Amino acid sequence: MFLLVIFYIAFMIFIVAAMWKTFEKATQPGWACLIPFYNYYIMAKIGGVKNWWLIFIPLVNIYIIFVIAIAVAKSFGKDTGFGIGLIFLGFIFYPILGFGDAKYIGPNGIHTMNDEINQIGSN
Repeated sequence: MFLLVIFYIAFMIFIVAAMWKTFEKATQPGWACLIPFYNYYIMAKIGGVKNWWLIFIPLVNIYIIFVIAIAVAKSFGKDTGFGIGLIFLGFIFYPILGFGDAKYIGPNGIHTMNDEINQIGSN
């Protein structure tokens, strides 16, 4: 039993560290991942979601969590499927963002979109 508790604590520390690194990659304070509801505000800021406060409305909060997760994924250059993975398998996908080679490209991936538009215009 003691070994199971140690494993659980180590796993939670790993997940917190992954979210901390993800927040820092997006130029946000890493400690923000530790504070309930404030972490959703910061994730919405990372993803460029304006209506983050909808998290407080029952049933609507389910929808806005999906919107925020998909926006965060796109902010790191990932697709919608990765955003769904952040919701259902966050213990796998947040370490991929935090410790992997994903780069923050702006809210909802807007900087990449602007670069692609500029490349098309210069050809």
